[in-house]
Amino acid sequence: MLGGAPRELPQRIGLILVPNFSMIAFTAAVETLRLANRTSGRALYQWSLHSVDGRAVKASNGIELHPEGDLEAANRLDTVAVCSGTDVQRVQDKALTSWLRRMARRGADIGALCTGSYILARAGLLDGYRCTIHWENLAGFVEDFPDIEVSNELFEIDRNRFTCSGGTAAIDLMLNVIARQHGYELAVGVADQFLHERIRDHHDHQRMSLPARLGVQHPKLLKVIELMEENLEEPLSRNGLAGTAGLSTRQLERLFRKYLNRSPARHYLELRLNKARLLLLQTNMSIIDVALACGFVSASHFSKCYRDFFGRTPRKERGLPADFALAGTGSLAAATS
Repeated sequence: MLGGAPRELPQRIGLILVPNFSMIAFTAAVETLRLANRTSGRALYQWSLHSVDGRAVKASNGIELHPEGDLEAANRLDTVAVCSGTDVQRVQDKALTSWLRRMARRGADIGALCTGSYILARAGLLDGYRCTIHWENLAGFVEDFPDIEVSNELFEIDRNRFTCSGGTAAIDLMLNVIARQHGYELAVGVADQFLHERIRDHHDHQRMSLPARLGVQHPKLLKVIELMEENLEEPLSRNGLAGTAGLSTRQLERLFRKYLNRSPARHYLELRLNKARLLLLQTNMSIIDVALACGFVSASHFSKCYRDFFGRTPRKERGLPADFALAGTGSLAAATS
């Protein structure tokens, strides 16, 4: 398993680059391994870059990397990590899927950085394993793979599978691996080189806390917003939100106006619309299913709210033809927004 005693030194790790991969997650992982070698004075890790066909791959920031070989050149590695990023839901590469399954049968440690969990899930390599993915892709991942156990934690190491939410979390994933394999003192030394103030473990959450994100400390207001974020599919009533937090509806309105300069209804609506946008961009769910998953009860009302907020319709967001986007939609129950 990853983090266990390495079979040999240097431990060889293959990084599989997928178009539009996240440069920051890739670099964070590689630089942590490089600094482990430098700090220890030993060749603990060796890495190589690969793509499906061996050709150059462009990251999401436009920078192009030239791999050392194709997938066949990575066949003898014990550890492989799929590096992906934006638009991962559009990646449908049978050669990559087949190769990953073959490596799994050989007993390799297989992992993913950032959104690479999507690719492993499609290959069936996360069935029965706990995984994570970048918070922005979490809702879409859950919709596409409801039977896979997914968390919102920084990283997960489950036997011979490892997944990382992306960004600087790749530093913490590798620091934890270094600590397990070569001692906590070395991991701390590497973190110091990064000016990384502490080594986060997998229990740390990806996103900043609500007070930090909103710049608000009022406990009752934060309680209401937390309830909103937890109940997007079936929105709670204003009375229900206020009552749970021990507030009157008038007090609730005043708090939102004072601290966020908007009404509770407006804040709730924006939370639901932002989730809807992620589902539109990251899943193949129909527009009506996206609407229902975000607490709207008709496609027409959803489209109007979406257009008013984002300046474009859900259909244009996704780029579907007009006669297909709203096919099968219709009015449902009473509006909830």
